[in-house]
Amino acid sequence: MTERISNRRPETGAFFRRDLNSHPPAYAPIYKTSVLRSPRRALLSLDGTLSEITGPVFGHNILGELDNDLIHNFAKPGESAIGPRIIVYGKVLDERGKGVPGALLEFWQANAGGRYRHKKEGYIAPLDPNFGGCGRTITDEDGAYSLRTIQPGPYPWPNGPNDWRPAHIHFSIFGHGFAQRLITQMYFEGDPMIWQCPIVRTIPDRAAIERLVAALDMEATIPMDARAYKFDIVLRGRRSSLFENRLEGN
Repeated sequence: MTERISNRRPETGAFFRRDLNSHPPAYAPIYKTSVLRSPRRALLSLDGTLSEITGPVFGHNILGELDNDLIHNFAKPGESAIGPRIIVYGKVLDERGKGVPGALLEFWQANAGGRYRHKKEGYIAPLDPNFGGCGRTITDEDGAYSLRTIQPGPYPWPNGPNDWRPAHIHFSIFGHGFAQRLITQMYFEGDPMIWQCPIVRTIPDRAAIERLVAALDMEATIPMDARAYKFDIVLRGRRSSLFENRLEGN
């Protein structure tokens, strides 16, 4: 078979501007760590270099059989993680609604009791010896992905005197270049703690918050095994090119 080689030049232009009306401010005192993390100067939009948008790519060729199965990927043979078993599935899409193939998704979370497997974890909930809390997968040619895991528990954190994080899963989306990495969080439909979280409350647009909430999908469940949640991730596209059949501004 003859390999098809594209003559399309790589896109190196600046990304679409963020919608700052839906994104939280960088400086949000109710989220304590933002005080020190927020930038002190105006942000700049820079064009990407060829090396930044084409490499390096991590992990795409070394996925293990259970990398997207957090129920079993850290468990002893014949055992599994403790907690409500769920499937999370969806697509990584660009702003045009087209699936993004070959994106590396990494995910990590607390266990069913709300505790992370981390040496600096301070929550008193017990560890699950069969749950590592992390995994990864790659989107298929249509941008689709799926993973199996247990539903994480909420946990307290030292932001205020009695602040708790709602149940959530962290996602890292890595494209085909060094500069193409984004991190987000997925929440669960119907969780009342979402609206009390100081991090969530920094987001000024309720619709933007709701896009972070995965919908329960009973049609995709596995009977007597796992419920399912649907969570699509929409990426910003690049600024549109000038097409010969549609002049800019027409």
